Amino acid sequence: MATLPFYEARQEWGRRLALAAEPCPDEVRGPKALLLLREFLWPIETIRRRLSPLEIAEARHPKNVMLLPGFGAHPIRMRWMAKQLEKAGHTAKKWGLGYNLGATADRFEKVENRLLALHEAKGEPLVLVGWSLGGVMARELAKKHPDKVAKVVTMGSPFSGSPRANNGWRAYQAIAGHRVDEPEIDTVVSEKPPVETVAMWSPRDGIVAPKCACGRPGERDRAVALRCSHMGFVLTNEAMSALLSELDRA
Repeated sequence: MATLPFYEARQEWGRRLALAAEPCPDEVRGPKALLLLREFLWPIETIRRRLSPLEIAEARHPKNVMLLPGFGAHPIRMRWMAKQLEKAGHTAKKWGLGYNLGATADRFEKVENRLLALHEAKGEPLVLVGWSLGGVMARELAKKHPDKVAKVVTMGSPFSGSPRANNGWRAYQAIAGHRVDEPEIDTVVSEKPPVETVAMWSPRDGIVAPKCACGRPGERDRAVALRCSHMGFVLTNEAMSALLSELDRA
């Protein structure tokens, strides 16, 4: 959009701001304000980790893992998680796209190509671990390429219920340029991928409504309840331990 003439760019920003200002249905609610405010305390988690280091056991079943960041996040946010996976013996790969600025058709095509390249290089299906929006995209990749995905693990991902039952949908619409309930790819978001699909969720999530990240039976194979914040899915020992245990399941 930066290359558009001034007038066209102004029109585009006006359109995006209008998307962000759309009313939310009365029956749809994101997490409470107090939980949202607690999300800003995420730096405390790094201190807790130093005070109580996580003991990493050697993986019984080493996996090739691709990590997909959440909306507005850079892969660096998942760097600590990647390091713990590598310590356990897994191979952790970035998604290769930098910041996740929305599940646009172009961005989905690029991450799809990344999956294909990693699959060809590794010679076996990968485990996709997606945080928030990254998990929604991981599910879509598994639907399209089930032969190249061994398992999907979502962490606080809004794949069920209303796509507006969260505290980030207005920012998403402004930045991605499309409505959360009108994805640019043809899909039914809540439909379960034809591979093992595990949903990690938390009642303390301040961004995504817990029921949307947990999902209903039939929308995922299993749900794993944690007690972390939304940011905590990629920062806490609890979430890391849960992920390592999940990867070691036969």
